[in-house]
Amino acid sequence: MTGTERKRTGAVGVVAAALAVTLPELLAGLVDSVPSLVIGVGGFVVDVAPPVVKDVAISLFGTSDKAALSIGIAVLVLAIGWFTGIAARRDLRIGIAVFGVFGIVGMLAAAREPEASLLTATLAAAIGVAAGIGSLVVLLKVLGPSVDPAAELATDDSGRRRFLALAGAGAGVAVVSGVVGRRLISSVPEAPPMTFPTLSDPLPAIGIGQGFTLAGMSPIEVPSGEFYRIDTALVIPRVDTTEWNLRVHGLVERELNLTYEDLLSRDLVERWVTLSCVSNPVGGDLVGNARWIGVPLTDILDEAGVLAGGTQMVGRSIDGWTAGFPTTAAYDGRDPLIALGMNGEVLPRRHGYPARLVVPGLYGFVSATKWITEIELTGWDDFDAYWIKRGWSKEAPIKTQSRIDVPGDGSAVGPGPVPVAGVAWAPTRGVDRVEIRVDGGAWIDAEVTEPLSDDAWIQWRTDVEFQPGDRLIEVRATDGNGVPQTPEERSARPDGASGYHRVKVSAR
Repeated sequence: MTGTERKRTGAVGVVAAALAVTLPELLAGLVDSVPSLVIGVGGFVVDVAPPVVKDVAISLFGTSDKAALSIGIAVLVLAIGWFTGIAARRDLRIGIAVFGVFGIVGMLAAAREPEASLLTATLAAAIGVAAGIGSLVVLLKVLGPSVDPAAELATDDSGRRRFLALAGAGAGVAVVSGVVGRRLISSVPEAPPMTFPTLSDPLPAIGIGQGFTLAGMSPIEVPSGEFYRIDTALVIPRVDTTEWNLRVHGLVERELNLTYEDLLSRDLVERWVTLSCVSNPVGGDLVGNARWIGVPLTDILDEAGVLAGGTQMVGRSIDGWTAGFPTTAAYDGRDPLIALGMNGEVLPRRHGYPARLVVPGLYGFVSATKWITEIELTGWDDFDAYWIKRGWSKEAPIKTQSRIDVPGDGSAVGPGPVPVAGVAWAPTRGVDRVEIRVDGGAWIDAEVTEPLSDDAWIQWRTDVEFQPGDRLIEVRATDGNGVPQTPEERSARPDGASGYHRVKVSAR
């Protein structure tokens, strides 16, 4: 096989593989009941990938990890398609077998999705297999029989033009189908605006003197659209509140099934709570502060009646994800919520609409169930939730942390007084003090904002006159119990990173 022929047969396989993937994606975008094969395979990869792979993915891609996974799957499929095209030129049965295996894998993976069925997954896979094999057969036929090295297919201009036209058309259909299908699948409209009933315990508005306004500094209230999102859902679930309900069951005196309207009709409260992902590195941005509106979790638990053995609360998402935390965390004064709103508006879909759990002081992987459909009371040792089975700690209180937002690492500063500022948090304990030091010198107290609650972060700032040269700034916080942030440097696994955040600056 000549180099030119190898390229053309490889291109045949790429086009066939692209059509096999994108046409089912288009169907999934057009018909809600048809699952996406790409999302199904991606979800399977997420579930079976070793914990270290997930840690690396989050550290490298952060909140773009899902997009990176989808791109990686697409690249892998096209690469396999390239080699399949070359192999199928010698023996078409190889190409048919490869696409058949693709179809079976896609079908089984897609059928695992919560809202999918074996029938709809089989339909999507069958369309993909037919598109892949059909385009492979047609393009190889147009390409003609294999030629010996002394001849060139390019000498037949009409055959070459026909091949390029068909391959180009197939590639075009694949691109359009993929783009449109992906947009339809990913385009989940926001919930309609809602005016919440009168809150039984509303929060006062943020006063002018309660926050620092400094370019590059995190605000007291992080806008919902900028709030970090880390979860295992490759696409945001489409939840219909007319069909949704929250089931409370397990070790309770009476099972509850609560509709969205049931929750809205209850006494709603508003709370400031800072949430953090356990994968957040020291100085990272997988943390945010917001106003959460919802039903106190204890109200629901009291109505259900927790039995003596119900020492763990397990939250289940509509996509099957689970989180578990001690039932005592609902009754120790931290005021957890079944949240329905965020920052004065209905809960955004990307953050868990129609309802999610917000538990102050616990990392999200053990508490913050989005798109929640179940709360089950179990024994502490009777169930291990999603991330616990993958090597993370079962008890995960958020550690006291502080971050330097301004100046940025590697920036040039001065001359004159330079503002140094950031945020600090220690949910359930509050932040009593923030200090900075330069080049390992004495600790300097920073000015801090008035705490909104013990569960919310505070802003801090101070002005520093740096001596010329390269300088290292460090920050530490002391919680409301008088316990300073630990300088011990530890990675996020298994229960959260620790250590001082440091930035280097060049002073003039």
